Amino acid sequence: MIPAEVHAQLRQAHVQGNYAPLLQLIPYAGLIGIECSRDGDDLLFRLPASPENIGNPLLPAIHGGVIAGFMELSAALYLLIFSESATIPKIIDFSIDYLRAGLYRDTYARCQLWRQGRRVTNVAITAWQAAPAEPIATARAHFKIKELSGPLK
Repeated sequence: MIPAEVHAQLRQAHVQGNYAPLLQLIPYAGLIGIECSRDGDDLLFRLPASPENIGNPLLPAIHGGVIAGFMELSAALYLLIFSESATIPKIIDFSIDYLRAGLYRDTYARCQLWRQGRRVTNVAITAWQAAPAEPIATARAHFKIKELSGPLK
C-alpha cells in the first residue's frame, strides 16, 4: 500500500512541477538519467544523451533496452502521479515497436492513459528525438493497480 503521505508528496510534486525528489528514489532512473517536467497539465519525460546509454558505438545509437526501460519507467511514473492507485503499479505486459534508430541525442517521451479499470491500467507511450511527429518508438504497457477504497487520509 502507498501511504497517504506519499500520495500527498506525489500531488505536491505535480503542483510544483518538481519531480527530481521522486526520481532520486528510483535507482534505475538515476542510472539512465531520466528527467521529468510538467508540460501544461501533462508530463514530459527526457532521457539526456549519455555515453553510458550507447548500445551501438558505430552510429552511435542508444541501446534498445535503455529506450524500452526509459519508456516503461515513464509509464509507471505517469501512473504514480496521475492515478489514485493504492499500490505501486506493477507491470503485467510491455510491448514496444522500434521505428527508428535512437541516435545519440536527447530523447523525449509522453504517455497517454488509454484505460484505467479497477485492477488493470493501459498506457500508451511515444518516444521521439527530433520531433514528436517522428517517433523513434511506441509502446503499450499494462499495469496491475489497486483502486483506493475511499478518500485519501
